[in-house]
Amino acid sequence: MKVVRSIEELRDQLRGQLRVAFVPTMGNLHAAHLSLMAMAHQHGDPVVASIFVNRLQFGPNEDFDKYPRTLQQDIDKLQQQNTVYVLFAPTEAEMYPEPQKYRVNPPHDLGDILEGHFRPGFFVGVSTVVLKLFSCVQPRVAVFGKKDYQQLMIVRHMCRQFALPTDIVAHETVRDPDGLAMSSRNRFLSEAERKEAPRLYRVLNEVRERLRAGEIDTPAVEHDAQRELAAAGWQVDYVSVRRQIDLKAPDAGQVAGGEPLVVLAAAKLGTTRLIDNLEI
Repeated sequence: MKVVRSIEELRDQLRGQLRVAFVPTMGNLHAAHLSLMAMAHQHGDPVVASIFVNRLQFGPNEDFDKYPRTLQQDIDKLQQQNTVYVLFAPTEAEMYPEPQKYRVNPPHDLGDILEGHFRPGFFVGVSTVVLKLFSCVQPRVAVFGKKDYQQLMIVRHMCRQFALPTDIVAHETVRDPDGLAMSSRNRFLSEAERKEAPRLYRVLNEVRERLRAGEIDTPAVEHDAQRELAAAGWQVDYVSVRRQIDLKAPDAGQVAGGEPLVVLAAAKLGTTRLIDNLEI
């Protein structure tokens, strides 16, 4: 595996490659990331991964400075897996040599709801850095995890809007045996919080089963889910049932008619904010 730090060197390594598969990450790699790399290998060759903690997607009171940076350990894991051909690990100065005045603004009805409501500007930062990384790598395929469901939808939407020649492949959420979705932020959970954390997945399953059983009053189902989490000490941002196609709230007729849905949630346990979702 080659580790490159500059855009120029990256392009030199990839010149003439037409089937590049790309996995963008912020590092602190775990089993879920490695699973994305393996899927990328099934869809293209060579596989390129990136590690870059993107300041643009962090709000003023968020954890940019304490976000775990473990580059050497990440390199060791990727070399052991032996799937990635090039790891692009640019510095902030390389990615943003001057203030990033041109930014990608997702449409309000997709980018300013759910995560976008509670983290203003988050998806502007995500979309901008993903477009910039796509420009650097020029992949034929890029793999994103479903855990960040809204992000996946926004990236797909951006590729359509800009006619980018990149297919976006979705990878199922990778979970620990107790159901907790793998995340770099899980390391910030205390021992007691880690035992409590799988409740989020259980609550999402309860929502899914109630809707599968025929309930159509989604606001009531959402309210019960939020109340259960709050009673267990969580600070809940949202538990929300949405249509898979556009993340709009479904009406009762759409729920009864079998509209493909997804229930999404975000909540803090102590100081650690966790997100998860389940398709219905």
